[in-house]
Amino acid sequence: MKIFVETERLILREILPTDIDGMFELHSDQEVHRFLGNKTVKSKEETSSLINFVRQQYIDFGIGRWAIIDKSTNNFIGWTGLEFVTELTNNHKNYYDLGYRLIRKYWGQGIATATAIASLEYAFEKLKTDEVFARADADNIGSNKVLEKVGLKFIETFNLDGIKHNWYKIDRNDYQRTKPNR
Repeated sequence: MKIFVETERLILREILPTDIDGMFELHSDQEVHRFLGNKTVKSKEETSSLINFVRQQYIDFGIGRWAIIDKSTNNFIGWTGLEFVTELTNNHKNYYDLGYRLIRKYWGQGIATATAIASLEYAFEKLKTDEVFARADADNIGSNKVLEKVGLKFIETFNLDGIKHNWYKIDRNDYQRTKPNR
């Protein structure tokens, strides 16, 4: 098992097949998917396919979303991190996308913010990328606040599958400038 990042209270590690119960809880919750097109999973088989997709990204790109594990309880909280996106999204492709998704009972505890900061540090310090992008449903106030709080700049609103989304970016210079404020 590869651990990518540790914070004071969290372990950010590769998603494993044994995370199936936590991933199913996360991805079958309609409230979690309210701003994600309401595409919940209906079975553990679908969940297993999601896990396999992420694990293939580790092989293909050396990066993929990470499991968030509570150090004190060893509980699966959700996922976070970077995905290398190869499909065209808002006129961009072959870019790093910052994302996070938490089981509902962990909302409002600063976990998305903490893991987004750790993910950006990994992107700029370890991967040496020049920029990271993110998107959020325009109506998802919480997610938009997190992205802005960790230093991403709002670029524009665009249409994704008929839904208005906000597009964000942080480049290496902005990351270095905002780093002391994290």
